Amino acid sequence: MYLDFYGFREPPFSLTPDPRFLFLSDRHREALDALLFGIRERKGFIQITGEVGAGKTTLCRAALERLGSEVRTALVLNPMLTPTQLLRGILQELGLTPGRADRASYLDQLNQFLLDAVADGQSVVLLIDEAQDLSPELLEQVRLLSNLETDQHKLLQIVLVGQPELRAMLDDPGLRQLRQRITVRYHLGPLSRLESDHYIRYRLGIAGVEGRPSLSRAALWRIHRYARGVPRLINALCDTTLLCGYVDGTDDLRLGHVRRAVRELEGRRR
Repeated sequence: MYLDFYGFREPPFSLTPDPRFLFLSDRHREALDALLFGIRERKGFIQITGEVGAGKTTLCRAALERLGSEVRTALVLNPMLTPTQLLRGILQELGLTPGRADRASYLDQLNQFLLDAVADGQSVVLLIDEAQDLSPELLEQVRLLSNLETDQHKLLQIVLVGQPELRAMLDDPGLRQLRQRITVRYHLGPLSRLESDHYIRYRLGIAGVEGRPSLSRAALWRIHRYARGVPRLINALCDTTLLCGYVDGTDDLRLGHVRRAVRELEGRRR
């Protein structure tokens, strides 16, 4: 609605995890480096956690784009599956046609694919998003997948991405075998006040703005205070603030526009 008014090529604060809009704060850069290091060095298990809306999915998509054609990837976005469904989904993500519908056959097919991949100089990464929703049975299945290896290499790199509850889950004594295999861990924290300002300006720049719109210092302060440095909340508030400016016919966004946007987001008209 407001794209032409502000001169945007595309929405600057979309909630979709587009790697082009990834803002590398110090924390995001460290998390990205840890993720790439764990995959390239075949560390086996990698754990990335963070609050809802911290940018975990965007970060992981950016990492996968940086890996190159020598890395095959399987991305599981909905982990609320049975173990057999999980294996079938992994095979399909890797471009395979699952054979007989039983877990043993799927494991054999996956193991052969992994052996062929390592023989061709490729590595394979399984990335499970929203991993805090994994059932204990599925977590055990994931642990068993890490047993697929040769004498020299882990055949499958597994990245568990989830909310802070994932850390609590993995602290359960019953999961100590899985926890001991996680060699790379990173918790993604919120953006600082200064990083929030840079984040907003970065996304505006990617969308094609040259000096428009402008946000006052008070407006930027209120955005950070409301969002507490969480990128998804920043996106939602900035998007509504831009709409408020558009309705007023101004690209000079001030504290009043942000306050009105907060009321809109919270369902309050006054």
